[in-house]
Amino acid sequence: MTLRTTLMMMQACGALVFSTVIFAENAANNITQDSYLNDGNNKIKDGSNIELQTLQVQGRALSYYKEDEAALATRTSTPIDKTPQSVQVVTEALIEDQAARQITDLYRSISGMSQNNVSTVTLRGFSQDEVLYDGLKGDPFGDFSIPQLFTIEQIQVLKGPSGAVYGAGEPGGVINYVTKKPTYEQKNTLKVSAGNKDFLSGSIESSGPANEDASQRYRVGIYSDGQDSYRNNVEEENRIIDLGYAWDIDENNTLTVQYTDIHQYISGARLRGIPTDDDGNFLADTSWNNNEKSDFQELDAQVFQTRLDHSINSWLDSNFSVRYFENTETQKYHEINKLLDSNSDGTIDSTQRQYRDQVRTRKGITFTGNLIAELGDHTVLVGSDYFHQKNSFLYSYANKADGVSNLSLTDPIYGQDDVNSYTMHLKTDETTTTDQIGLYIQDQWKITNQLDLLAGARIDRFEEQYQDHTSSSAKQEYDDTGYSSRIGATYKINDNWKPYTSFSTGFVPQEAEKQANSKNGEFFDPEESQQLEAGVRSYFFNNKLNINLAVYHIDRKNILQKDTDDTSKYISIGKIRSQGFEVDALADITPRWVANVSYAYNDVKVTDAADGVYFANTPYHQLGLWSRYDFPSIDSSIAFGADYVSQQKNRDDQTVKPYTVYDMSWQTRYEDWKFQLNIKNLFDKEYAVSGFTKNIGSFVGERRRVYISAAYDF
Repeated sequence: MTLRTTLMMMQACGALVFSTVIFAENAANNITQDSYLNDGNNKIKDGSNIELQTLQVQGRALSYYKEDEAALATRTSTPIDKTPQSVQVVTEALIEDQAARQITDLYRSISGMSQNNVSTVTLRGFSQDEVLYDGLKGDPFGDFSIPQLFTIEQIQVLKGPSGAVYGAGEPGGVINYVTKKPTYEQKNTLKVSAGNKDFLSGSIESSGPANEDASQRYRVGIYSDGQDSYRNNVEEENRIIDLGYAWDIDENNTLTVQYTDIHQYISGARLRGIPTDDDGNFLADTSWNNNEKSDFQELDAQVFQTRLDHSINSWLDSNFSVRYFENTETQKYHEINKLLDSNSDGTIDSTQRQYRDQVRTRKGITFTGNLIAELGDHTVLVGSDYFHQKNSFLYSYANKADGVSNLSLTDPIYGQDDVNSYTMHLKTDETTTTDQIGLYIQDQWKITNQLDLLAGARIDRFEEQYQDHTSSSAKQEYDDTGYSSRIGATYKINDNWKPYTSFSTGFVPQEAEKQANSKNGEFFDPEESQQLEAGVRSYFFNNKLNINLAVYHIDRKNILQKDTDDTSKYISIGKIRSQGFEVDALADITPRWVANVSYAYNDVKVTDAADGVYFANTPYHQLGLWSRYDFPSIDSSIAFGADYVSQQKNRDDQTVKPYTVYDMSWQTRYEDWKFQLNIKNLFDKEYAVSGFTKNIGSFVGERRRVYISAAYDF
């Protein structure tokens, strides 16, 4: 703690000193076209026959926060304006401006996305918990650990079903993390950050040529942090080692290899919510935690990834990727299983707890191969992918009768129990093995200079084996086939108006554990979804204002929920309809003042459902704002953010109150240094980001956090 305090004081003093210096304005900001053309080394003489290229002018907001191309929606490098489905990209600049360390810091910047469970989100009204890395399956952060962003360059989101491209997946969309790769230019950064709740982090990143002609390149990144929490008993540590190597074997072949090692330890976790009344009022202080200090959640993960890009000839390219990952997620924690009125006064004031010892291990590998042919006006993609994953789950528990004490909501007394004295009971010992192979084809057809058509189809074959080691039953096997398709078109009316429309489908095979616990003993059909979307991308005032509008209607059927009469069994609740619209805007309010605004309206309706079944955490309204003002003369900027989420419901139809939180940021540069201050939840608001059940309660939003950082480029 002495070293941490010393470093915090050194950094704060350094930031104070440098922030008082009057910095010279960057001369590059004042270079005009005339001064450039008349520079002594670039003077254009009379009679020179020089053809100047057309310069596409972009506003500062578009330069800061907009990405023009993404391969997520098509597996080919495609302009977003020519993609007939909503694609949103969170750029590295926006990630840095908001000092985002994990995905939860960026929900405001992705329209239609809000928090669902601890590590999952709701997107266009549906829970979304599977993510991609560089377009490949294999999430190293497991089921309950939140992805960290140290190794991430961009976050891309494809809205709506993505089955025609990636196979099985949730209909709300898919999240893709684009990882940092070795660079052709040398980049070295040392960064130290500190903050309240004893937050301290340090990182070093080095990337660049490994030989003289830069045909071989490397990347090394090391990150470590530690912090306390406003929740009782909670401390967190993260450590990430990220390595990369790229080799231009020749002019037609490039090999990229990456390795990442991840360790995360959180004491006083698995962190859950706080019980509320039916109106969404917390029944305990927001610092309350049902876990003892000896409880913990620990993640150890490793990832190996490689990709070979090969140019076969002038019109045909190929790529082949492999991603292998393994992780172990250990959780030893107390869980609320009953709310109590200890003095019979009609007010819930205590909890009955269960102790859980859970270990989840996963190993998986993905192979993906693509052929991309440029055939005149057609770009044709033919590809296949294979995904194999083995999951093991070991789960034991202890109840009140086994020595687990109750915990007061109003006056919690921790440390009453010796966890080692609990009488444990084995509940689950199971293994699930999944194999999926998919074949897909896609055509991007440039019909005219204004009209582009996209059509694609995919077939997937699934095989799953489920073994319950607590039962004498034989291994159960399931297999299924899924079909997905997409057709869409974009049209360029002019440089200002670019409408699009699309129809896409998707599916999700039912989990083996749920198939084995079918109420009627019959296999469930896969979940099926379809979306109709229309939108327009528009640009005004010489590209100083970009507004993207999307309207969608999604139908999903064959969703499973636990039977309200027997929570050990599953039933199909029929059909769910989600519809709404999203508006994303980037604007130059003045030459120095830019804004990024995202708004979403979503209406979810459950039909043919069993009584007592609700679709949780689907707010009608979400509004996110990030606005930045630059001071070129001192090479500094300030920024302001806001995040509004309207009222929600949890799984037991309890209210989750609406909330609005505000953030601020300040950054300045001096030579090779960048100093930054971020204040999150500026007014220290107490709020719930989402809800779970009546017992578990609502997940508490982060209280005020203050971070200051110093980064040195060398």
